[in-house]
This record gives sequence, structure tokens and C-alpha cells, in this order.
Amino acid sequence: MPTEVVRHKVGDIKAWLKGHEDRTRLFAPAVKSFKTFQDADDPKSVVMVLEVTDMDKLNSIMTDPKIQKDKDRHTVKDPIIVSVPVMV
Repeated sequence: MPTEVVRHKVGDIKAWLKGHEDRTRLFAPAVKSFKTFQDADDPKSVVMVLEVTDMDKLNSIMTDPKIQKDKDRHTVKDPIIVSVPVMV
């Protein structure tokens, strides 16, 4: 099961934190679990570590224009940076 790291800024950390259940529901078809982190030196910078079960489905979710309302409500700022494991 691949792990992805997702990083982005938020406009209001309290609004973003309130969206945890929405993120759980949104990612459920493609993600087994995720952990949420906040940068120690920037409270408006967040990171999620996702345990991905379906990469194609996750990519579809992340690029779906229908989620813009959720992003706006939870003050998600672009760009959303996705990092994947490096194969060595």
C-alpha cells in the first residue's frame, strides 16, 4: 500500500480542522487512513500522510472540480503538493 504526502496552505486553520470528517469521507474510496500534521513554524501550512489503496481513484478525487466547494469551505489554498515514495 503506497504512502503519499500531501502539503498545502490554509487560510484559516480552525476552519480546515473542522473539515476532518469531510476529508475522511472524501478520501474513503481511495485511502485506508491518513494522519494530519501542522508545520511547527507556520500554523497555516498542513501536511497529510495518506495510506493509499487506489492511486487512480485518489488522483481522480484530487482533480475533480466538484470538490472546489469543500476546498473553499475549509480554506484550502493552491498549490496542493503531492509527494510519492522514491524507489531506490
